[in-house]
Amino acid sequence: MTPLVRPTRRLRAAASAAALLTATALLAGCGGDDAGPRLGLDEPIPDDVPSDTVLRVGDPTTQVALELSGLDDDLPFDIEWANISGGPKTLEAFRGDALDVGSVADIPPLFAKWTGTDVRIIATRETVDPLDHPTYELGVAPGVEVDELTDLAGKKIAYSPGQAQGALVLKVLKEAGLTQDDVELVEMASVDDTYVNALGSNQVDVAPLGQTLVPPFLAKYEQDGAHTVSPGVRDDYWNLYVPTAVLEDEHKAAALRKYADLWAQAQTWINEHPDEFAQGFYVEHEGLSEEDAAYLVDALGEKSVPQDWSEIIAGHQETADLLATEQGHDQLDVEALFDRRFEPGNDGALPSGSSDEKAAEQ
Repeated sequence: MTPLVRPTRRLRAAASAAALLTATALLAGCGGDDAGPRLGLDEPIPDDVPSDTVLRVGDPTTQVALELSGLDDDLPFDIEWANISGGPKTLEAFRGDALDVGSVADIPPLFAKWTGTDVRIIATRETVDPLDHPTYELGVAPGVEVDELTDLAGKKIAYSPGQAQGALVLKVLKEAGLTQDDVELVEMASVDDTYVNALGSNQVDVAPLGQTLVPPFLAKYEQDGAHTVSPGVRDDYWNLYVPTAVLEDEHKAAALRKYADLWAQAQTWINEHPDEFAQGFYVEHEGLSEEDAAYLVDALGEKSVPQDWSEIIAGHQETADLLATEQGHDQLDVEALFDRRFEPGNDGALPSGSSDEKAAEQ
């Protein structure tokens, strides 16, 4: 795959995911040398960002969108981009002090808290018409009959407890009126094309496939009877999240506030320029065919960045409660995960007298 790089005055490419451990060592070295003044988690985030501030970002999709759109041209601070994505790699980078902010689905921040890493969510988005544009499809192996969710009874289902795919499986079972005892959950991490291969070899009957994996899965196995089924549940929430310690650095927090705003602008740009984004990201950056790139843009649909986070927080709470019950985790107050100083319209301060102030105390 050939990365798309458009050099700019302020943006610099960092390490690739293939060299994550090396990147972690290198980036960690520049993480805390010039820390800014300490900022309390209940204190307003300043507007001004010192020009020598460096923000280390793992968000390849937004990197490409900013470069293509030119939205990056006037940033008042430096960004070191790391080609790191997905919950496990992002969390590893956080723990190695190699990253300031990552872009992930709704599950990784929950598991970060459950496994002892203190994090906060600083931006969030959702899909317009999420049931019509699911992030995942249920891949069905050749020779397996699953046409409706109730057909999952008795099937072997790929299951990754700590990833968004695992949470999706639990949501789908609940939607179908089934329990874990009604199916056989086969634990395996969803890495690269692991689930595609597991379906093709009949290790499992069903597996949640991200939309990037649907075209190659069908191309390889549809002729043998493989197909996909819509999950029928919401799986669209997406977040920017950060180690809490980063927010206690006044300069980093100010830079993150501006980055979160730019991230929202990038979502709008992608909505308005789907063909240009498909070519620049999926074809030139990810190495997909133009046909598959067009499929992905259509399948994933348009994104919306809400001005009020209340409904999204409630949705995250439902997911956290489900995982706590089904996987034996402690109950988690999701509202404390969201730093509402970053909520659009709050001007960098917590809403006066709101319950969000308890997040700063935890």
